[in-house]
Amino acid sequence: MTASEQATSEQILAAVLASLDDDKAEDIVQIPLRGKSEMADFMVIASGRSTRQVAAISEKLADRLKQELGVLCKTEGAEVGDWVLIDAGDVIVHVFRPEVREFYQLEKMWLPGGVSAKAN
Repeated sequence: MTASEQATSEQILAAVLASLDDDKAEDIVQIPLRGKSEMADFMVIASGRSTRQVAAISEKLADRLKQELGVLCKTEGAEVGDWVLIDAGDVIVHVFRPEVREFYQLEKMWLPGGVSAKAN
């Protein structure tokens, strides 16, 4: 992809889902946000088994998006590894340890009536 081309939100989403799958993220859920929020077109929530895996998944995801699509991500929380937020512009990604994910329950906030949107 050249510098003048910009990745679409669907291309970013596909790259995010592929990266999470490659790195063995668990319980991957994608949530469409178009028409619900101005912050992004999609939200993706996934889990890693440990703080080390959460940090590694997040770091590799940001690197892959930069290399493959030229998308520069902002990340928060990678130092701790309990919950990492990756802002890829039109796609927001949350990677949690399972206990932290259960505590915050972001899916319940964004998905209507507990509808499942599992990506894997």
